[in-house]
Amino acid sequence: MTSEERLASWGQDGADWSVLVHGGAGTLGGRDAERHVQGCRVAAEAAASILRLGGSALDAVERAVVVLEDDPCFNAGTGAALNAEGDLELDASLMEGSGLRAGAVCALPPFLHPIAIARAVLDEGGHVLYAAGGAARFAIEHGFTSSSAAAMITPEARARWEAARAGTVSNVGPGGTVGAVARDSRGSVAAATSTGGLANKRAGRVGDSPLLGAGTYADDDGGACSFTGIGEAAMRLERAKGASDAMRGRIPQEDAARASIDQLARRVAGIGGLILVDRSGRLGWARNASAMTWAAMANGRLGAAGM
Repeated sequence: MTSEERLASWGQDGADWSVLVHGGAGTLGGRDAERHVQGCRVAAEAAASILRLGGSALDAVERAVVVLEDDPCFNAGTGAALNAEGDLELDASLMEGSGLRAGAVCALPPFLHPIAIARAVLDEGGHVLYAAGGAARFAIEHGFTSSSAAAMITPEARARWEAARAGTVSNVGPGGTVGAVARDSRGSVAAATSTGGLANKRAGRVGDSPLLGAGTYADDDGGACSFTGIGEAAMRLERAKGASDAMRGRIPQEDAARASIDQLARRVAGIGGLILVDRSGRLGWARNASAMTWAAMANGRLGAAGM
């Protein structure tokens, strides 16, 4: 049974609450794959600990992504990819489906948890997206402490950057963007996404992850989506909102996921993957990348994990 079939065969009658997390689309194998699957499992369990006590989907997806940002094997927070100048520029966003509230940051200098800063943007409720130095000032004004390149750049991330600069590996690399989608017991959905972007990207480049509709979207009447892959392709086709709108049109979540990825490949030759939860708590995902690690929980049990 494939990973898609394992998830499709589990928990598809809906759930009081559910959560699905991903560890990014890319190339994985052996020990790396095991580490990524385990990291996703830990993140799903952290989100489930909130949902099983009646907590919100928004709190759950934020918590899951914080866990993934702290795990250096993923391309988010600590261990994130470096830009062409060898610096960190971090992107993150989250959105909740009941009031369509959202918050995002992009090209953020080193802070440990970009997704928490994006949550502060959402909670303040003024603007939706802050960039670069403005995002850093917002974070400091709201009680966050900046980190440093020394604390957040890992040897593995620097090695990937050097290999990307030399042209010996893809700038996507193993372990990409991280994300989570969830439905809570009140029927609200939420999505969150965080990334360091492409290894050796030009300074100032922003991908899909902090952009509503492209990398992240949530609407209680449809569902929630987090995308991972080549951001330029996702932006051109607004993959996250497209998938949510398909579920809003009552297309089953598995069909919506597969159609979204098929269209990505057909129209813009895009590579990536996405995860979905619909308004009833049913989960789905699809990818055309060689791997995308994930884990899911619903109603208190670990449902599936794989790549």
